[in-house]
Amino acid sequence: MNFATLAVISLAALLGPLLALPQRWHVPVVVGELAAGVVLGPSAVGYLRPGNGTFAFLADIGFALVMFVAGSHVPVRDPGMRAGLRIGALRALLVAVLAAPLALGTAALFGTGHAALYTVLLASSSAALILPAIDSLQLQGTPVLELLPQVALSDTVCIVALPLVIEAQRAGRAALGVLALTVCAAVCFVILRHFERTGSRRRLHRLSQDRKWALELRISLTIVFALAAVAVRTHVSIMLAGFCFGLVVAAIGEPRRLARQLFAVTEGFFSPLFFLWLGASLDLRQLGRHPSFILLGLVLGTAAVVVHAAMRLTGQPASLGTLCAAQLGVPVAAATLGSQLHVLKPGEAAALMLAALVTIAAAGGAGSLAARGAPTNAPATNQ
Repeated sequence: MNFATLAVISLAALLGPLLALPQRWHVPVVVGELAAGVVLGPSAVGYLRPGNGTFAFLADIGFALVMFVAGSHVPVRDPGMRAGLRIGALRALLVAVLAAPLALGTAALFGTGHAALYTVLLASSSAALILPAIDSLQLQGTPVLELLPQVALSDTVCIVALPLVIEAQRAGRAALGVLALTVCAAVCFVILRHFERTGSRRRLHRLSQDRKWALELRISLTIVFALAAVAVRTHVSIMLAGFCFGLVVAAIGEPRRLARQLFAVTEGFFSPLFFLWLGASLDLRQLGRHPSFILLGLVLGTAAVVVHAAMRLTGQPASLGTLCAAQLGVPVAAATLGSQLHVLKPGEAAALMLAALVTIAAAGGAGSLAARGAPTNAPATNQ
């Protein structure tokens, strides 16, 4: 790893915004970044080496920050969360129930033995993708208010469950690690809420703004890295460390200045670097040698869309149910953890990412349909 490599990574990361530029395509920025990583990685050019220690460590920082941003997008304080909590929680539970037999059948059909992992994948929803889509499409009304807690609960529960199912034989140890991180995050919440209520945070904000010190960013990064250290120490993925602190910040309320600073640090460098590293880690040559995993990705993506769209039976519009199927954080985390822990079969990590792309494509079309049929006089959501 050197400055030339960083320059190539930064240049390649521009492919993400270029592909996402036409708004009618609804292509997430990460798709281009993953594609650039695949091209520059062992699958094609071989320039980027995901096993490089420095590259992998920088990617870990990006992983933690990406999950932190995802956690901060969960609408913990939104009034709509309380308004639709009961029906949203019920739908999230029903999706998980429907996902289990499909996941079991898929794992048996392809002989992977990863039924529990597939259940988590099929049941998940990506708040980081869905909530901005709702805002950009200006979706409103009671069905949207009921959708918010469904997405938030699915995203949170699936991310917490992922470390427990990805290494089922070590679920006990993973559960203790999850508990340790939860306790640490709860302590952070109590302390930070105290500073918020006493006005100490606002005084610190003014001081930092006047003196150009970026103290809130420094403190936030310190906490993220400290929780990541706890995760490593307790043998839990750093994704949970970032996500837990993101939930803490979302529950307290993220200052706009801090949000802009974190956006710049994460989206400007660490997030693209992480997704390029992930793309480089996905050796698509394995899919050529194991073409059945292409079918696996298509089956998983289609199954995720089906179980979410099935909530039409509970009164949810089919377009919104399909929108809820959009996945990113959980498949990314599963592919990353599975590759790091060597628990996935050759080509399976790429299949998981293919499944995520299927759900994103379906959600993009469903979002457009929902926007065309949305009421114009419904109360706006508070995003």
